[in-house]
Amino acid sequence: MGFFDRFADKKPAGQPTPAAPVTSVPTAPAAAPISAGGVLPQLAAAREKLKAKDLPGALAAYESILTTAADRSDVLMTISADLGTNGHVREIIELLAPRYDVQKHGAAAGLNLLQAYIVVRNADAAQHLLDLLFSLQRPELEARLVGFSNAVSELFLSETEEVNAPAVPAAQAKVDIASISKPIWFYGLEAHAPRLLANKEGKLRRVAFAQLSLPGLPDAVARATQPEDALGRWCRGLPLWFAETFMAGAAYEPIAAVGVSSAKHYALFPSEWVAENIRQLSESVQGGLDYVLTGSLRSRNDDFELTMRIWEVKKFRELKAFSTRWNPASADEELKKFHDLVRTYMEWTALPAGHGLPYSSPASPSTHVHGLAATLTGFFGEKGVLAPEQLALGAGFQLQAAQANPDDARAQINLVSALLRAKQLGLPDEPAALAVARAWLATEAASAAGLGAVEV
Repeated sequence: MGFFDRFADKKPAGQPTPAAPVTSVPTAPAAAPISAGGVLPQLAAAREKLKAKDLPGALAAYESILTTAADRSDVLMTISADLGTNGHVREIIELLAPRYDVQKHGAAAGLNLLQAYIVVRNADAAQHLLDLLFSLQRPELEARLVGFSNAVSELFLSETEEVNAPAVPAAQAKVDIASISKPIWFYGLEAHAPRLLANKEGKLRRVAFAQLSLPGLPDAVARATQPEDALGRWCRGLPLWFAETFMAGAAYEPIAAVGVSSAKHYALFPSEWVAENIRQLSESVQGGLDYVLTGSLRSRNDDFELTMRIWEVKKFRELKAFSTRWNPASADEELKKFHDLVRTYMEWTALPAGHGLPYSSPASPSTHVHGLAATLTGFFGEKGVLAPEQLALGAGFQLQAAQANPDDARAQINLVSALLRAKQLGLPDEPAALAVARAWLATEAASAAGLGAVEV
């Protein structure tokens, strides 16, 4: 898709520097209520242009409306809400920032403008506006403003890390997004689909789990050109694990979204996804998306901090953020807790018995995550998405996951899938991995999954 050009710089290409909110405009007399013959039809017409994806036409209509109605808080609120709902965040800033007055327009439009600043990661403007909103001394807003204050603090921290990292050349920052719509171990086992995957019925919620960003990574460009390392497996394996989980859920149709370069290597994202990336990802998927889960991963001396954000695509707003930390000794325990937390918030429920492969959480999520990421690399290598020098031969990570999760059918099938791909590519046999896979294929669990006749 090539929509990650924004990673070439802290601000997306072509994005104007938002002006600070205006606070010194004299207070105008209260405007008359919107009537059927006044501003309302013009706002409705602009909204229809947005729905028809005629952004220039909508902006021209808004500019016309604001020439006579810029003093009205309801007009600014409506315009910012309509633009935000349709994912046009920068346009909120362009229209509102030069006109917004906290005393005249109140908090509602200001909160929309504040969210826009946070989404485009303009920490200075967000902090300035936040101070103005706090100055209203509205007790009913205090909890929300404190939440925004925490988000702005995170922006300043992230900016500090990015300043200390080398700039990413634009030519190297352009990537495509590959969407994985089935468990990564499923590819090559399609003949066994009735047992492995269920045909879900009814209205399903469409959700994407995006590759994790790595804020502050000092060598993102150079590192991305090298064969996958542990950090790369973490940032791709975690969304693969969550997507795999939600494929076994009753109400969801998930995908995993990972970045690849046209130079046939993986991409690493040194900045977090923003609303524009989410909108374009949704538009690239037939039928669109309901939710996108993005995240960031920070690592220092084998200590990791993961933050995952849940976005509602319809309104392009962040619903919730979850965080966790782990080290090598606590990884499995903390990842299990985090996995349960996200599933609970998303109201995940397993499919009924007899509908696809029964779901159970892995005993060792850390090994399973790395095993899934390794299988993705093998799959991309087979399809020519990755160059041969990017591939790590062997099924070592899949074997570790199968051994650490002996009762998890998905970990065992992931090993089988890797060995079948190695056989197809004519790679040397791996006796230890073959022994584990063949032992599992002889079990009742393998027969129940429809894989009892598979030979590796």
